[in-house]
Amino acid sequence: MARRWRSPTRRLAVFAVSGSISAMPSTIFRHRVACILFLATAVTAAAMVLRAQPAPPPYDVLITGGRIVDGTGAPWFRGDVALSSDRIVSIGQLAGRPARQTIDATGLVVAPGFIDMLGQSEFNVLVDGRAASKIMQGVTTEITGEGVSIAPVNDRMIREAKPGWDHFHVVQDFKTIADYFTRLETRSKPAINIGTFVGAGGVRDYVIGRDSTPSTPASLEQMKTLVAQAMQQGALGLSSSLQYVPDRFNSIDDLVAMAKVARSYGGVYLTHLRSESGLMNEALDEAFQVAERAQIPTEVWHLKTAYRANWGKMPAVLRRIEEARARGLDVTANQYPYIRASNDLDSCLPIWVREGTDAQMIARLKDASLRDRIKTDMDDPNATGWENQWYGSGGGDGVMVASVLNADLRKYEGMTLTQIGKTMGKDPRDALMDLVIADQGQTACIISIMTEDDVRTALKHPLVSIDTDSGAKAEDGPLSESRSHPRAWGTFARILGKYVREEKLLTLEEAIRKMTTRPAARVGLQDRGILRPGMAADVTIFDPATIRDVATFEDPNHYSVGVKHVFVNGRAVVLNGAITSERPGRPLRGPGYRPAAGR
Repeated sequence: MARRWRSPTRRLAVFAVSGSISAMPSTIFRHRVACILFLATAVTAAAMVLRAQPAPPPYDVLITGGRIVDGTGAPWFRGDVALSSDRIVSIGQLAGRPARQTIDATGLVVAPGFIDMLGQSEFNVLVDGRAASKIMQGVTTEITGEGVSIAPVNDRMIREAKPGWDHFHVVQDFKTIADYFTRLETRSKPAINIGTFVGAGGVRDYVIGRDSTPSTPASLEQMKTLVAQAMQQGALGLSSSLQYVPDRFNSIDDLVAMAKVARSYGGVYLTHLRSESGLMNEALDEAFQVAERAQIPTEVWHLKTAYRANWGKMPAVLRRIEEARARGLDVTANQYPYIRASNDLDSCLPIWVREGTDAQMIARLKDASLRDRIKTDMDDPNATGWENQWYGSGGGDGVMVASVLNADLRKYEGMTLTQIGKTMGKDPRDALMDLVIADQGQTACIISIMTEDDVRTALKHPLVSIDTDSGAKAEDGPLSESRSHPRAWGTFARILGKYVREEKLLTLEEAIRKMTTRPAARVGLQDRGILRPGMAADVTIFDPATIRDVATFEDPNHYSVGVKHVFVNGRAVVLNGAITSERPGRPLRGPGYRPAAGR
């Protein structure tokens, strides 16, 4: 049979379906060809557009291959972290993505920058902006302002503080928290972020002075106004330090009134308890009453059970905090991991000696007719109305001179008062009083008042975060001239080395949670303390196998080891274990901040 001729279009429409040959109608074929040609054209056009678009910009920093501990307490995971400008922009598997700087974190832990819940460096960063001993243990943010904050101040307070400022060649040219923050931003430019509370003791000093005169309705109103102004200028809340002058003279009603003001701006209340020893229960009751009456979140600073008679009571103290929370009070605590504390040497003196200005205190110490009374009070085991830390520390054997301003007295640093008394040929109590006179009340001491079991018990409790309770120091420069408590150098590294790696008291993830999200949440730092895209680029990278503290009580002035890289607001302040010249720290303002308030 003769083969019928088909047109090329018809022949192209023959296709295989299920093993048979069929013919597609020409109209359907033409429609499908048109669709295919359209899609091909669209794909080609899209490809041309993509080729024409620039590649995404490189990350500023890409941290690769680390064990990411994000700060929440969740298990670590392997991944990469990308930073651009001052933010974390991506977390995941990012190897091969372009970056201006790449950090190989293989074998290292990548964590949020550590937050020191009581850093005490508000003055120190004006002297040396590196905050060296802090960044070398991974701290990127300090919370400060215990009881007497750096502002507000008046002319009298500036005059009284001038000897200490002059010693370090620093001029106090600000009176408000707003102007202090401006100085940080425009001149001092520290390596770390600083957030501060407004101190109830400082506010009292501003309005009433440093004596025991009770507040009046008028003076309390002035104090409340100062708290409101400070909150508007960026304070995180109200603080108190009730063991010391002048805060000791604030009544609970004073504290509640000021705390209510702070809370109205979203602030919180942090307190150094009125007693950390024999009257601990009463001091906790006071803190709980402030929390309840002012309806304000509350935290106990540097929680401890001090002096031998109170050793072993930490479990009971923690139960009281748990019970307060069970009845609806938002109460927490923080601590440092050492068995010795530190404060001013004159804190060993009875409160009546310390009342008023330093000049008034020194006049009393010079009065020979008062010496016997002072020494008798220092040896009183049942002292009331003040914390007798001389007796509680075991007398001269338990009190060590940590630092002095008067260079002629530097030979006594690191010596106990018993040793100094022998050197001077005096009763250790007289030696103490004479040192306070000679150093114009500027001497710091270290006191033996705690036990390791209580430290460990508090440290493993989930409600307890971490503080150093010491200002930043350095191995060189003006902040290296004196000794200090080793907590200024080693707190965070000590926890990660001793209590996590060696003793396994805490998991790595829980320890880092205590150093990051826990404090950030407590004081309302909403963009810090956690590794997440969009959060501030504060990042600490350390070697979990080598991190440890080096500073000791006998030889404190040494940086911790094991911290490899530290980024603050996206810039490296520590790189390959060495301090850089970057100073990217910022003031961290609280929830009540009103731009230009108080200016």
